[in-house]
Parts: sequence; structure tokens; C-alpha cells
Amino acid sequence: MASPAADARIDVAGDLAGDVSAPRPREIMKLLAPFPGRASIVTRIALICALTVLVASAYGTPEAATSAYIVFFLNRPDRVTSVLMSCALLLLVTAIIGTVMVFAIFSIDVPALRVGCMALLSFGLLFVTSASKLRPVGAIVAMIVGFGLDELGLAPVGEAATRGLLYAWLFVAIPIGLAIVVNLLIGPSPRRLASVKLAQRLKLAALCLTDPANAAGRAAFAACLREGDHQIMTWLKLATLEGSLKPADATALRQAAASTTAILVATDLAASEPAARLPAESAAQFADTLTQMAAILDAGGYPVDIATPVCDDRKLTPLAAVVLADLRAALEHFATPPQAPAPAQEAPARRGFFDEDAFTNPDHIRYALKTTAAAMFCYLLYQQLDWQGIHTCFITCYMVSLSTTAETVEKLTLRITGCLIGALLGTAAIVFVTPILTTGFELMALVFVGAWLAGWVAMGSPRIAYAGMQIAFAFFLCVIQGAAPAFDLTIARDRAIGILIGNVAVYLVFTRVWPVSIAGHIDAAFTKLIAQWTRIAHATDAATRRALVAGALADYGGLRQDLGLIHYEPSWVRPAPAWIASRRRALAELGALEAPLFLAAGQAGATGEARLDALARQLAPGTDAHESPSPPPAEAITDPGVNALLNLIAQRYERIPAIATPSETPTHARP
Repeated sequence: MASPAADARIDVAGDLAGDVSAPRPREIMKLLAPFPGRASIVTRIALICALTVLVASAYGTPEAATSAYIVFFLNRPDRVTSVLMSCALLLLVTAIIGTVMVFAIFSIDVPALRVGCMALLSFGLLFVTSASKLRPVGAIVAMIVGFGLDELGLAPVGEAATRGLLYAWLFVAIPIGLAIVVNLLIGPSPRRLASVKLAQRLKLAALCLTDPANAAGRAAFAACLREGDHQIMTWLKLATLEGSLKPADATALRQAAASTTAILVATDLAASEPAARLPAESAAQFADTLTQMAAILDAGGYPVDIATPVCDDRKLTPLAAVVLADLRAALEHFATPPQAPAPAQEAPARRGFFDEDAFTNPDHIRYALKTTAAAMFCYLLYQQLDWQGIHTCFITCYMVSLSTTAETVEKLTLRITGCLIGALLGTAAIVFVTPILTTGFELMALVFVGAWLAGWVAMGSPRIAYAGMQIAFAFFLCVIQGAAPAFDLTIARDRAIGILIGNVAVYLVFTRVWPVSIAGHIDAAFTKLIAQWTRIAHATDAATRRALVAGALADYGGLRQDLGLIHYEPSWVRPAPAWIASRRRALAELGALEAPLFLAAGQAGATGEARLDALARQLAPGTDAHESPSPPPAEAITDPGVNALLNLIAQRYERIPAIATPSETPTHARP
């Protein structure tokens, strides 16, 4: 009779190895499902967009559609980050406008010189974008500078150009000011969001303990497990900065976050391995305790002096005993930091503004050249055609260009999809809704509805978020045509054509000229993650292990997403099927040993540590041998729990080979 562990069926192909197929309709519907906080931030975004249109209509400021679109870049779930980002963007835009004015002084009347300045500034800013901390916003800055110089060339006189720059500052300042006011009035505090997130994790852990077969609950639980606790720690830091959280409470909640991570890891093992499950009565008691703790967190406090459920250890399997011990330890010190300070972790080396390889890696220069070439081609195209309406092709080149081909093609796909959906919705609104609108307030209501729908997509998973941004952009360009409702259908047509032209230009350049596969990023991420788990295996302090494992779980999620992008690469850029198979296997092995390695770390002794180190070493990218290491002599492992964990790793490895094959062949590879 097979052991319970051998009979367990983990969804290795989906959960551990990463999926290299495009998202299907059912998966897209899951990505659109509601989650705590989604409706709140979407409603705030829609309200700010509607108010922006109202103010722009009242004062007659130009580019009201752009003003409304800017709102999507300003808002985050908590009010502190939203306000800080708004202020930072206002300062950034002020600096950009000043830069444009400096170059406009000597280039506005000479078209060739103006085009040269656009290309030179584009290349310089994109190089800095690729090789420095400016990466998140650098491409947008390059686009604004280039487009600003282009727009100045359309001004008949210098005074009109200056006035245009001042209006540009104004149509950015309006949504920023409104975003600050709305977030200060109704935005949730970071402390509240941190407490709600911790409560959500405890509720999901309670559900998985009592009903591990619940597919929806397991999916939500896995998502929480892969988030890590970086966002929670950031919220706690912001709450302390804001003054809504006392330092003592912040320390307690940070400990609660670490304890919650330990609870999630133990629960994951119990839910995925029948041999690790607690008896139904004990599981129900723990679930009830976790639910009560979640209620306290939801109410704004945090639980202390938690009574752990009673369970007879002697009736448990070794794996279940390990789960029980970890749950008890996490509950007993849930919000109480250890009295002895944790051993100091090695501080990461402080990075400067530029990356270490900024001036040695040719990919930075190539990225800047490729993006600039595509953008300038699009610029010259619509100038020669005298078709200003398709200027979105120029903007598209900056919006979708990323360092690797896979990431760029994914963003191209999302931009096309979002553009077509937004243009369709906007055209339908112009035909069926706009004719019955008579006032700016009615237009404001239409914008609210469109922004809410687009925001629902944009505030979801990163896999679809950018499509939501483009839905909003295309929709606003269609329905916001001035201070009052208008009916020009050519705007939607021209903007969509421009986006398609820009997508084609970027696709051809990034897949044919110096294409960069995401494979290098994946291998670097593997190296980093294996080193992280090696540190966890040698960490004897529980607090240190919990802090390290939270980051490792999040990094695993990012690595899995990167591996899932492989299918976006053309066949001549994509790695060989054998490479994909080996990395999927390595990812599966990492997933197989995560929970056992965390629970055994610091307890396995010298022999156990040697075995864990050997398991970690054979995950190194490029290693062809993936066979499980021979177990150490039985007498070398005296702890039955650790022995069971090590045996579980070997059993999980035996279940991996069936999925370590590429899910698509070169014949059927997508271009």
C-alpha cells in the first residue's frame, strides 16, 4: 500500500513548474474576480477622473482626456503612497517642462535641429532608463520630452509655444491636485490595509486547514503565499511615517506579518500532503482560532496571549507533528517579538544611481537605440503623411518598449487588446450615449462609468493591468473631446491606427535587431533564489528564517511569471525546448522543497544540512543532473519530523519528471 505522501497529487504542472501557455478565457475571468480593496481603489480612480473632467470643462483647459488618463498613474491602494506619488510627479513634470523650454529656445524655428534634439534626448533618457534607478519612469519622461518638442513645432509663434507649455503643466496639475484631495479625504490608511491583508491571509489559512479540496480557496491561498510580505512591511513603515501607527504597534504588526508567513507555509504543507494533515477536530480548532484572530485584525487591533488548541502529538504522523509545532510556535508569539534580538543579517550592498554594468553592458545602449529608432520612424511617418491624428504611434514606442523581447511583446499584446476594447466602448458611447447628453455633469457621469470599468482591469493582476490602462486611454480619447459632449468618430479611428502602427514598428525592431531573450533574466533569478534558500537552510533563528522565506516565496512567484512569458518570444529568439524543460524542472524542484526546507531549517543537523545543500546545488541552472541525492544513513537523522521532511522532498522529486517537458514544440511555436 502506498504511503499517503506518495498518493498525494500536487498540481506540479500548474503550481510548481509555471505554465508556458497563453491565458485562456477561464483564467482571464479569474483575474477579473473581485478581491479585498479592488472596488475601493477603482471607485477612487473613477471619482478623480470624473472630477478632473468637470474642472477641465469648467475652465476650458486643453487635453482633458490626457488629464483624466494621468489619474491612473497617481493612485495606489493607500493614501500615503498616492499623495507622495502625486507630489513627486508634479515635481518631475515641472522639471521636464523646464528641460523642454531650454531646448526649445534654440530649436523651435529649425525643424531639423528640433528633430535632432528629440533623437538625442530620447537616446540619453532611454539609456539612463535601462541602466539606472530611473527605470520605472524614464521611458515616460523621454516620451513627454520628445512629444513636447514636437508639439512646440506646431505653434505659430514663440508666445503660443510658451503658453502651450504652461497649459501642459496645468493639465497635469489638475488631476494631481484632485488626487491629493480625494485620497486625503477617503483614501484608506496604510495601517488599515496592512491589517486587512493579514486578516485575509489568516482566513484563507483557516479555510485550507479545514477544506483543502476547495479549489477557489486554494488558488487565493497560493496567491497570498507568493505575494511575500514586502507590501505589508511597506504599509507599516508608511503608517509610522504618517503617524497613524505607534512604533510599539508597528513592531508588533511586523512580528504578526512574520508569524503569518510561518502559518501560511505550515498550512500549505498540511493542505498539499495528506500525511501532514491534522486530525479534523484539531484542524477545526486551529481554524476557529485563526478566524478569531482575523476578526481582531479586521477591527483594527492585533491578537495577543493566544491560547493554542490542544492536540495529542502522539497520535500524529511525523509530518503532521511538524505542522502542529510550527503552528503552535507562530501562535504563541504571533505579535510578540523575540526578547533576544535576531542575529544581524548581512546588509545588502548599497547601490548607486547607475547599475553596476551601466557602462559595460551593451544591452543598455542597444535598448536606447532600438526604442529611439522606432519612435523617430513613427514621428517622421506621421509628419510626412501630415496625419497628426496617428501621433499615438510615437507615444506607443516609448510605452511598450522593455528590456527583453518577451516583456515587450507581452506589453504590445496588452496595448493592442486594451486599445481595441477601449475604442469599441468609446465608439459605442459616442453613437448611443453621447447624443442624449446635454451638460458637463452628464459627461462626467459617463467618464465615471468608463473609468470604473477600465480601472477594474488596471488594478488587477499585472498580467492584464496594462490592458486596463489602454482601455481607459482609448475610451477617454473618444468621449472627452472638449468642454462638452462631442461626436467625432475619426478620433477613435486615428488613435487606434496610430497604436497599431507603433506596435508593428516596435515588434519588428525588438524581434529583429539585437533581440534579447528573457532567458538571461530567468537564469539570474534562479541563481539569486537558490542562494536565498541556501541561507534559509543555514539559518537557525526562527525570526531570520521567516524574514528570508517571505522574500524567497515572492521571488519564486516572479520567476514563475518570467518563465511564463517565454511563449511571447518568436521562435528565433526563444530558447531551445530542452532549456525550457530544464528550467521548468528546476522551478518544480524549488517548489517541491520550499515548505519542507523551511520547516527543517536549523533542525536537520549536519547530515540533514548536507543533504539540503546538495538539493539546492543541483538546482543550479545549466545542471543536467536532476536526480535526488542519496539519503544519508538512517542513524544520522534522529529527529523523526526532519527525517519525514527529507523523505517528502525525495518523494516530491519522484513526481516531477512527468511535467519536465516543454508544452509547445518549435513546429507549433507562436511568433
